[in-house]
Amino acid sequence: MNIMPEHKLSSVAPLNQCNAEKKEVELILVKDQNGVQYTSSSIIPSPSDRVGHIGTEDNRETWGKKIDFLLSVIGFAVDLANVWRFPYLCYKNGGGAFLIPYILFLVIAGMPLFYMELALGQYNREGAATVWKICPVFKGVGYTVILIALYVGFYYNVIIAWSLYYLFSSMTNELPWLGCDNSWNSENCTDPQVINGSVIGNGTSYAKYKITPAAEFYERGVLHLHESRGIHDLGLPRWDLSLCLVVVVFILFFSLWKGVKSSGKVWIDAATQIFYSLGAGFGVLIAFASYNKFDNNCYRDALLTTSVNCVTSFFSGFVIFSVLGYMADKHKVSIEDVATEGAGLVFIIYPEAISTLPGSTFWAILFFIMLLTLGIDSAMGGMEAVITGLTDEFKILKRHRKLFTFATAFLTFLFALLCVTNGGIYVLTLLDKYAAGTSILFGVLIEAIGVSWFYGVDRFSEDIERMMGFKPGLYWRLCWKFVSPLFLLFVVIASTLTSSGLKYDEYVFPDWANVVGWGVAMSSMLFVPFYAIYKFFSLSGSFKERIGYCITPEHEHHLVAEGNVRQFKLRHWLAI
Repeated sequence: MNIMPEHKLSSVAPLNQCNAEKKEVELILVKDQNGVQYTSSSIIPSPSDRVGHIGTEDNRETWGKKIDFLLSVIGFAVDLANVWRFPYLCYKNGGGAFLIPYILFLVIAGMPLFYMELALGQYNREGAATVWKICPVFKGVGYTVILIALYVGFYYNVIIAWSLYYLFSSMTNELPWLGCDNSWNSENCTDPQVINGSVIGNGTSYAKYKITPAAEFYERGVLHLHESRGIHDLGLPRWDLSLCLVVVVFILFFSLWKGVKSSGKVWIDAATQIFYSLGAGFGVLIAFASYNKFDNNCYRDALLTTSVNCVTSFFSGFVIFSVLGYMADKHKVSIEDVATEGAGLVFIIYPEAISTLPGSTFWAILFFIMLLTLGIDSAMGGMEAVITGLTDEFKILKRHRKLFTFATAFLTFLFALLCVTNGGIYVLTLLDKYAAGTSILFGVLIEAIGVSWFYGVDRFSEDIERMMGFKPGLYWRLCWKFVSPLFLLFVVIASTLTSSGLKYDEYVFPDWANVVGWGVAMSSMLFVPFYAIYKFFSLSGSFKERIGYCITPEHEHHLVAEGNVRQFKLRHWLAI
């Protein structure tokens, strides 16, 4: 007797015994057997006119090749943060000592939650919002991660546009940040060859000594920061950066329009870097994995991708500290004086170091092409999370995917214009801190609780076994249910309590800017409680039945009416 695969929940009868006409049946799982039976009073649609519990169409597109998926996930995970954030955090928090909490959190939280998101997306074949048919009350976290991915797209594309601008600027015989005789240079511009420890003076690091040609090219030639007095004085978008932004947005659009076939502080920094770098919590991994074949080995993919990302970060650290050591020796200052975080490292220190090499134009072009590709593939992942998440939820958007992709790209372009104004760096700094800081950790925490506790880590493990033929080991199940959620709870609380006012170099953001920043963070996090409240009151039935419908997978809602709610039993919460 041929029975359809279990994961589609359509093994109600042999196919050769089923009538072609549509019937409604009630599916009852027999506890002590692997079979099912019909009843006379049935309400569940037949397999011919409904989709299985994975909640999506059988003809959902899949990756053309396995390597396409792997390269997309690795490309998203390995991004600009590996180049400018990890090395600085490693230096700031004690060098090699930082690797201890980093590797620890990678093992107990990063890898388990990365694996969880891949398995969740692959099994259910849904985006970040609709995947929560497994536990409807948590659907709000899907909207949370989608909104976070959209926020990040607003400013991440700007950094890519800067890289593109630098790439174009490098295509000259002499790099534009070599001398002080350009229109953007100030009277204070000083040849870096004459800057040394004695010139800088006490208490001022070389990285903050913003009068070198490279520093002035970045802040005055590219950003025009000298024309802004602060976040309250942004000015108009710069036409040259706006054109670069247009190019970036069009690259993203044409890549995506057809779908996937085309101290305590040390520990907080380590934890945040793990999730920011791996990309868990942005909805991207769920979206990418939803296009996998059902029996794809996502366990192996998770181990491979996280390992590649970790090795890349370490390798970047070796290369970057070599550059910083060279610059420190050149100017007779300490490493501390040249080490800086973020854009200053990539767009000031690196270009200046490159300019001292033979054939500097070639190396500059190569370096900024690398930055461009690192940024583009990560930006593509973020936008794909938004597109897949919303098109799976709203079928009208799926029917008009190209138009919706264009609308999403255009929306990110409009908001990104704020970041290419004279004071745009202040907007970018604000979004970088608040849009995907505490909120992304909060989103992953709720996600872990929803899957491991409410859906059930034992049931989730059975889903994985259906896909790959083996059940996750005890280590993974313990991490999903206990270790990772507790770790995330600690980090969310600690990062909130230790949060301080925002600064950019010597500029201190006004209080209202920090309030706006927290408003941005809360706007995504509030989807979780607001949707839960909405879901509860939108249902009919008694209080207990509403709770049951909220926490029971949608394909099992008939069990709520029968009073057979799995989550109302103690053994559900004790299962591992």
